[in-house]
Amino acid sequence: MKPAHSKKAKAIHAGSTQRFTDIDDILEDVVMFQGGSACLIIEVQASNFALLSVQEQEAKIYAYAGMLNSLSFPIQIVIQNKKIDISSYLNLLEDQSKKTAVHTNLSANINQALLTQIKLYKEFVQELVKVNTVLDKRFYVVIPYSYLEKGVVGVATATKGQSGKEAFFETAKAALHTKANSVLGQLARTGLRAKVLSKEELIRLFYEIYNQTQTAPDQLSNSIKQAIIKGQQA
Repeated sequence: MKPAHSKKAKAIHAGSTQRFTDIDDILEDVVMFQGGSACLIIEVQASNFALLSVQEQEAKIYAYAGMLNSLSFPIQIVIQNKKIDISSYLNLLEDQSKKTAVHTNLSANINQALLTQIKLYKEFVQELVKVNTVLDKRFYVVIPYSYLEKGVVGVATATKGQSGKEAFFETAKAALHTKANSVLGQLARTGLRAKVLSKEELIRLFYEIYNQTQTAPDQLSNSIKQAIIKGQQA
């Protein structure tokens, strides 16, 4: 039998986590928050700015500035940096080296040349990781919505509680998608590809954020999904 104080501490911890995340539910592609607000998240594919010419860089900068100046609503830009574990990639190179060493369809000279190249490349990758941290950068545009945007009608709907949740969702969804279409159009003009995250992608994103793991499981159990949605630990 567990001590009573441990159960109390666990309850306090779970409650604190729920207040911290403030996520009430995820309906379709809309994140619902406690207190009558919601948001929609757009993932933007990264581009290598440094490889562009000076003219291309200036064009992107002006297009980006034009996008920001054209907005009539607030957005939040989030950059997620995650360290990449390349141990599996190094193991793949080691396996390829072993397969090359026993390859019977190649001459001894070609085998030795391939082995040398694989070895040099593996050493290069290992040294590169020692000097530089390899990061996976992901870019997100968060579009918020609040019931206050609907004025007195929105406040009245929000005060209805659970009965008004569906009505609030439909209103928030329509408003957020209108804003998202505007942002997606502006991003397309800058040459960036972007998409609105679906429910499963949102669950995966929040799972990775709050569990600090390299990758989320391919399939999350219902209990974990519920824990993420309710802002509690599984």
